[in-house]
Amino acid sequence: MKTIDILCTGEVLIDFIGHEKNATISETKDYHRFLGGSPTNVAVNAARLGLRSAIVASCGNDGLGDFIVKKLQDDNVDTSLINRASGLPTSIILVSKSMETPDFTAYREADCIIPETLITSELLKSSKIYHTTCFALSKNPARTSILKGAKEASKLGLQLSIDLNYSQKIWPDRDEAKEVIREYLSYNPLLKLSIDDCYRYFDGHKSDQEIFDYFHVLGVSTICLTRGKDGVTISDLDKGLIHQDAIKIDDIKDVTGAGDAFWAGFLYAQIQEKSLKESITIAQKLATIKLQNVGRLPDMVGLKNIINDIV
Repeated sequence: MKTIDILCTGEVLIDFIGHEKNATISETKDYHRFLGGSPTNVAVNAARLGLRSAIVASCGNDGLGDFIVKKLQDDNVDTSLINRASGLPTSIILVSKSMETPDFTAYREADCIIPETLITSELLKSSKIYHTTCFALSKNPARTSILKGAKEASKLGLQLSIDLNYSQKIWPDRDEAKEVIREYLSYNPLLKLSIDDCYRYFDGHKSDQEIFDYFHVLGVSTICLTRGKDGVTISDLDKGLIHQDAIKIDDIKDVTGAGDAFWAGFLYAQIQEKSLKESITIAQKLATIKLQNVGRLPDMVGLKNIINDIV
């Protein structure tokens, strides 16, 4: 009996997003507090789309940790698998408000203290999708716990998923990162990455075909490459290349979390057995709404808003 649609594993933290538009961290005077962490955002967005989501994560046993748990519970995300790390504060990230890739500074403490015991066979058997991020894999003990869970999830037939949001700020040893990610990719996850992620991961520019060839060789069947205003391209070993132009937006308020909104929409569509083209469309609609709002998706977002125009 599958009681969890998306099991997110990885970082839960607080994003302090700058109030001044297009200001660097050094120029920003005021910050507003938001629930953050890529897998956390995916879990919340999935729940708002009507899916049953749970998160395996770790935060401090402090006021910010209390804030995180309450916000997740308010959004109907299962918080029973959150470790409250004793003696470590909740991780935070300062983020500039930007129309492009934002500047950020991470203060990581409790987010990587994810015990192996949280990811059990029983939990995996009750889940449909096992999702994580490059950020979450960058530190132990979270890395070991997530990889062990991924191996078991693959054996049990779950669909895996990863957002390859690599940043050298978070994971300075690029060679180590590639080795760890190679192991996760061997389980054939749905792979989401942006053109900025690719530049950071390869330490230079690569063509779309070079990117697709690289990850297909590592065992990935479906690769979703987002290119901002230049749209989205999927390379799938069975369906080939599928490209879709970006939705034009006149007023972009904040790009933080847009990729997470996109991926939650994509995973939702895959669970609903939509085609890859339909999945891109649903994902783009959700990301568009996020780009027009600071922080998380607004409370009024409902399923009909996302899939209304899907043929």
